[in-house]
Amino acid sequence: MRILLIEDDKNLCDTLQFQLERESHTVDVCRDGRDGLDLFVQDAYDLVLLDRMLPTMNGLLVLKKARAQGVSTPVILLTALGELYDRIEGLDTGADDYIVKPFAFEELSARIRSLGRRAGKWQENEILCYGDITYDTSLRQLNGPDGTILLSGREGSLLEVFLRDAGTTLRRMVILSRVWGADAAVEEGNLDTYVHFLRKRLSHVGSTLALTTIRGVGYLLKTKNE
Repeated sequence: MRILLIEDDKNLCDTLQFQLERESHTVDVCRDGRDGLDLFVQDAYDLVLLDRMLPTMNGLLVLKKARAQGVSTPVILLTALGELYDRIEGLDTGADDYIVKPFAFEELSARIRSLGRRAGKWQENEILCYGDITYDTSLRQLNGPDGTILLSGREGSLLEVFLRDAGTTLRRMVILSRVWGADAAVEEGNLDTYVHFLRKRLSHVGSTLALTTIRGVGYLLKTKNE
């Protein structure tokens, strides 16, 4: 799961990032409200852990603005404000869950798993299907009309992004964030290179899917009839 952690306490950030990555999550960290909002609205994450008290923009305003832009990514609020009114305010603003500091990591981990079961999209060993292909996310195995091929880790991550939003134009920045990470030092040309590789893999298994370049915007995976 790719998680965005927006929290200004550096020690807490470091601890949570270490613990979450031990559970095989990918974690991007931001310690500023406005910068956190910029990452949030890219819609590149499976979950956002959001502190209420942040510099430049408080967490509730970050959440409100993201929801106003149609971003539905699940959010767990992290806060020292544990009164009933505070919890109600956070949930009414659009949070999916709420955990009061200080908390045990085991409780946070359980809440993440609970949200994952509700969302039904974070399960491992998932088989994704679209058009004339299937892709096993655990084995990184692509199956098509003419056979099977194993993908590299980066190819697999890229294909998974396209399959989860098949038929939708994805902006370059969104793809880069989802595959390489929001803060990764990666040249945009790398994306074009891996799209080229992915087109070859689709051709190898005999797929008729089109991975189309939308000039000035990004890429679109579609069937030949779309």
